[in-house]
This record gives sequence, structure tokens and C-alpha cells, in this order.
Amino acid sequence: MDGEGHAVVIGSGTAGLTAARVLARYMNRVTVIERDRTPRGTERRRGIPQARHTHSLMPAAEAGLERLFPGIGRDLTTAGAVRVRMARDMLVHGPAGWHAPSASPATFLSAGRDLIDSVIRTRLLANANVRFLHGHDVVALEPGRNDTVTGVWARARVTADGRSGAVRRDRGTGGTWGAPELLPAEFVVDASGSASPAPRWLRELGYAPPQESVVAAHASYASTLLAPPVGHIASWKSLLLLGAPGSPLQAQLNPVEGGRWSLTLRCGEGMPLPTDHLSLIAATAALSHPLLHDVTAAAEPLGPVYTCTATENRWRHYERLRHWPDQFLVLGDALATLDPAHGQGITLAVQGALTLDHLLDSHGTTTGLSYRLRRAIAHQLSPTWRTSTQNLKLARPHTSTTSAAGGLRGRLARRSAARVEAAATTSEHAATLLLEQWQALAPRGPLGPRALWAARVRAPVTDAPLPSASAGPSDGTRRSTARPPRPALGRNSPLRNAPSRP
Repeated sequence: MDGEGHAVVIGSGTAGLTAARVLARYMNRVTVIERDRTPRGTERRRGIPQARHTHSLMPAAEAGLERLFPGIGRDLTTAGAVRVRMARDMLVHGPAGWHAPSASPATFLSAGRDLIDSVIRTRLLANANVRFLHGHDVVALEPGRNDTVTGVWARARVTADGRSGAVRRDRGTGGTWGAPELLPAEFVVDASGSASPAPRWLRELGYAPPQESVVAAHASYASTLLAPPVGHIASWKSLLLLGAPGSPLQAQLNPVEGGRWSLTLRCGEGMPLPTDHLSLIAATAALSHPLLHDVTAAAEPLGPVYTCTATENRWRHYERLRHWPDQFLVLGDALATLDPAHGQGITLAVQGALTLDHLLDSHGTTTGLSYRLRRAIAHQLSPTWRTSTQNLKLARPHTSTTSAAGGLRGRLARRSAARVEAAATTSEHAATLLLEQWQALAPRGPLGPRALWAARVRAPVTDAPLPSASAGPSDGTRRSTARPPRPALGRNSPLRNAPSRP
């Protein structure tokens, strides 16, 4: 491309920041429009409702960010992000017990969402052709000839003294919206998040709204920051305790910047959601193993408990629309949201930006690219969506179809999952497979010969419903010198020969 033209990106979350970085390579001007105040440094931005919950940068997301911002992994660790080796630094307790040591070489970066966004934003602003419009709200798209979008209508928030720009709505500083003004553009990206008004904008221009797929997660989250107990020494950095049949409660404890812990508790349907520190720590006593409760009960709370109940999976199927304006694209949570349990929001945002980069590079222009972009991004999203919804159906078998065939498939899937879970307590290969599937490092597929043998020979046959095979919204600190007590094992227990986990 010739590097001429103006692109507008709506929203400054991960999807918006990474899309702006891609467009800065192909356009001579990129404007990022943000409704809220964009903070300096690692302050919290109001427009990210899940920022207070445990986050991590999974391998696919980090690799993608490195392609867009070379050296950003180093920048993140310098800013305080903690690198966690999944096989050595994270202990996983599943329905059948502690998982065997894994051979997976994968690592992830654990940090607060505000730190991650701050580092990406700083790197983006190093591009001279990128600017931010803070405190501006996009109210409509500007249509062009031959089914195109040629800009957006945006209004600025105006304070009582007549100044325009960002206003801290969270502190009640007041202000009203000014009159909308046209911002012409050759390409527009909507990355405004799950509350995206894109369906309304399209309807106003005469286009049909998209069909939506919605799968309820039937879960809620409670999160807080903790200071590790004084003198705490451990051989682990992160703890992941998955639910067990009949008890869908699960939790993740991760290290974050500043030597702190981020704790997130995932409560299943009908379970009370803790809203303060005492009730949150009390709730961890009901987890499948006492280790996490023991270490967090001695930790010092560093702030309030934040909750989240908006956990549904929602996909707006823009790729199915036959009539669509060219030079307009929807990315990130504005396109699809997943239950935070899977920790894939940042990964999908980065992958969407990389798809945009690839197609812009091969196509050579932003004109006539819309159909290919929508189809390619939907194709990329589909496996993650399928895994997320399949996990929910395994966790809640009554949500599956009640037909005979569907019921049989569901029972077989749950029996297979139960076998693999039990095998993971003794088989390195089964443990590695599950670890990679939970973190979306490998597609859900058949077991390898050694993991399959372990599942067939050592695992019990049970048809009990399993909890969702995933961690809470992802993101830990050192390995406790005390080893978790091993359960009493019967002669035929599949855990009898399991190696002790610290």
C-alpha cells in the first residue's frame, strides 16, 4: 500500500490498540477515539469492566504482540509482569487430584490488565502517525457511495467552562456532550467492546443487524489483590484449582506486578458470590483442596473485592451478512465475547489484528477487503468458540440436546473427559495435553498413544458431570515449602501411584 489515507479506530482496548498499530503501517494517519479518559501509566480505565480480575498474556497473545511490537515481552517484564512456566511454576488440582508434572515448555505473562494496556499504548504512541481523541463518543457512521463507510460522526464531552475532551465520569466531574462532527476516514474499525452500537449504526444505514449466538456461562466471578504472607516462600508461583463433580467452584491465584497476588474465584450457578474479603476467603475453604485457602487466609488484602456477572458467550455473526458496507470492520469484544474463564479475550483481539495485517499486506488496499476480512476473522474465532461452548456443555450436561444421539454423545464425551482427568494425575502426557487444551495452546483432539493408554488403563469409568475444563480469566508467586497432604487412597484408587505435588 502507498501509506496514504486516514483510518479511525473506535475504542482503546487491546483490540483497538493492536488494530491501530496494524493500520499505522498502511495509512499515513490513524486516529483512536476513546469515550473515556485514557489514563497515564497503569491507572485504571473505566471502559474495561473486567480489568480488576485476574489476567494473563497467553503464549499465542504474546507471540502476536511481539510481531506487532518487537521487544514488548521485555517491556512488560521490565514494567513488572511475572513470567510463569506452566509446567514448573503452576500447580493444577483437577477433579481427580493434583496433576502430574507436565513436560509443556509453555509460559505466560501474569500482570494486571491496566499494566498490559499501558505498555501496549506506550508502544503505539511511539508511532508519529497515531493520535488519540480522548473523551469523544462516536454516534454514527458516515455512508459513502456503493456501500462504503467514509467516516464517523463523533461528539466531544464539554465541561462547564466550555472546554472539550476527556472527563473523568467515574469521579462525577460533570459535562455534557457537544454537537457531533464528521471525521472523514478511508477505513473504520469498531473495537468499542461488548456494548458496541455497531448493530444500531448499521440499521440506521439500512443494513440488517447480525444474527447472534449466545451461550450462557451460568457463572460469576469475585476477585481481589493480596499481599503474600510475611516470610512466604514457595516453589510454585501460580495455583489453579478446578471444580469437581457436584462442586463447580474453582479459583486461580497468580502473581502480578509489585509482588502482589491476584485471586479470582469462579462461582457456579446458584452459588453465593462473595462481595467482601472475609466472605471471599471463607468461600475458598470449599475448594477441592485446602492449599489455596491456607495461603490466602494468611495474606493481607490490598483492596476491595470486585465482582463480575456478565460472563455469557456472545458472537455477532457479521460474517453471515450478504449486504455490508465496505471499509468497515468489527473486532474484539464488539464481535464476540467469551466467558472470562477461558482467558482468551486478549488472544483473540491480537489474532484479529494479525489477520487484518495479513490481508492488508496481500490485498494492497483497504477497498474491497471487507468480505474477506469478516470471513477470515470468523474462521479464526470458530475453534475457540467451539471449545468454550463445548466445555460449558460438559460442565452442565442438561444444557445439551435431549435427543438420544445427543445424549449419547454427551455421555461419551463426559466419560472420556473423566478418564483423561484421572489419567492426568499419573500421566505426564495426559497432564500436558490438558494443560495445553485449557490454555488453547493446542486444539481439542484425540489423545496421543501414551496418554490414551494411561486413560484406558488407570482411569476409572464415571459418568459424573465435570466442571468446565478451563481456568478463570487467567493470570502467581513462589512454591510453598509445605507439600499438600495426600488423600487417603484405597488399593484400587487411580491416584495411589501418583507422584506427590508440592
